[in-house]
Amino acid sequence: MADMGAFRDAVTDWAAGGPGDPARELAARLSVRTVVLLEGPSDAEAVGALAAGRGRDLAAEGVCVLPMGGAMNAGRFARLLGPAGLGLRLTGLCDEREHRYYARGWERAGAAQQGIFVCAADLEDELIRALGVPRVEELVRAEGDLRPLRTFLRQPAQQGRTAQQQFRRFFGTKKGRKIRYGRVLVEALAPDAVPAPLDGLFACL
Repeated sequence: MADMGAFRDAVTDWAAGGPGDPARELAARLSVRTVVLLEGPSDAEAVGALAAGRGRDLAAEGVCVLPMGGAMNAGRFARLLGPAGLGLRLTGLCDEREHRYYARGWERAGAAQQGIFVCAADLEDELIRALGVPRVEELVRAEGDLRPLRTFLRQPAQQGRTAQQQFRRFFGTKKGRKIRYGRVLVEALAPDAVPAPLDGLFACL
């Protein structure tokens, strides 16, 4: 049975120059209505964790969460999926410094700019601020990463940075760590402490 993962794969292949018919067929079969365009897999993990915590099955609701492999791909995906392409509703979550790629892509695709939710620096920064540094350190300890964190903090490049900046850098220092903490940090949030960009995204889905 076709699932949303197959649709994501078909769209990604289409965006890379492959045929568009598989994506069109799956969009119709799965009744896809909305696509959430994200920069990468850590953002997708965070969105998936929040959906699970709120008891929502986004795929069953016709919502496809799609990491694009970088914000610079936003225009291509928006053109294929938005009003000028499959006619799906576009939403997205992005870093402040990458917002221009989303805004330009949405404009060219004829999509509403209100569907873009912007993190002040990035989603990890939003989550660290929402949880607070002491709680994040507790989570790092629970995940068995306290020793690597302490080694990382001794590096000269980390001196003079705030604890929040250090954690952000630490999460990106090992392959897969940023993705794992995308889930861990979201699962630790109190229901009323979800960062505004992430909460706003879910409010519109």
